[in-house]
Amino acid sequence: MMSSNYTAIDNQNVSGSVPAVADPPGQVAVKFTESNLQTFPPSSSQGKISAASGPPRDADDTFSKPVSGSDEPQHGGWFRAFTIAAYKPYFDVDTSDVLERIKDSLLPFTGSFSEKTADNPDLYGPFWICSTLVFVAASIGTFITYIAHKLHNKEWNYDINLVTWSAGLFYGYSTIVPLCLFVVLKYFSAPSGLVQLLCLYGYSLFVFIPALCLSLVPWEIVRWVVAGVAGFMSATFVATNLKHHIASAGERWFFIVAAIFLLQLALALVLRVYLFNVTV
Repeated sequence: MMSSNYTAIDNQNVSGSVPAVADPPGQVAVKFTESNLQTFPPSSSQGKISAASGPPRDADDTFSKPVSGSDEPQHGGWFRAFTIAAYKPYFDVDTSDVLERIKDSLLPFTGSFSEKTADNPDLYGPFWICSTLVFVAASIGTFITYIAHKLHNKEWNYDINLVTWSAGLFYGYSTIVPLCLFVVLKYFSAPSGLVQLLCLYGYSLFVFIPALCLSLVPWEIVRWVVAGVAGFMSATFVATNLKHHIASAGERWFFIVAAIFLLQLALALVLRVYLFNVTV
């Protein structure tokens, strides 16, 4: 009996009853897809991030700008020369690269150093070569004079000027001479890169490190021979690597190469007189 009554109710359209599944025509249903709760922040586009709802930007916009090869802000003109980012590429070398270039500097007759470093000249090697020369020259020069004074039973005093003089000589020579050569080559219409010249001259000084160590030998003739050989190797290394490039300067290229060669020999002579010499 109860089952028949429930059946009769299901088959009738009773006023005020709750619809079972489908919504009758004309009745409004709540659609959450039209609500602003679907997207955050609200926007007219559905399922996409519009320009008005992009991710938060940095306050100084540093990381939002595409910068090639560096995460530093870009500067134009001469201001770039006073930023660290301007010099980063010239210190981006491996130990194997530096050792290979040092080996080339000890083989002065090949003349292939400029070609190998044309695309990637560095200042890392020249900086540490000059720093090592300052340390070796000051320490060995001090040691030699100390031993000489003790052998002659004389009072010895440390000379701080040896450090400052060595620093001025090596840093100054490896900077001023390439800069002057850069101007001269540009004047003769055979311009060369300034960094490449700094790199070449910096590595040309490496041969003086073992030469300074050999100055500990107490015989003057050996010191003269060591200074002469080191100066000849350094001068030949620079001259052979610049000869083909300077040849495009015209008939005066020979005089420029000769001046470069003699200037390196003059450096060796100064080192022999001042650092290789023992005064008591």
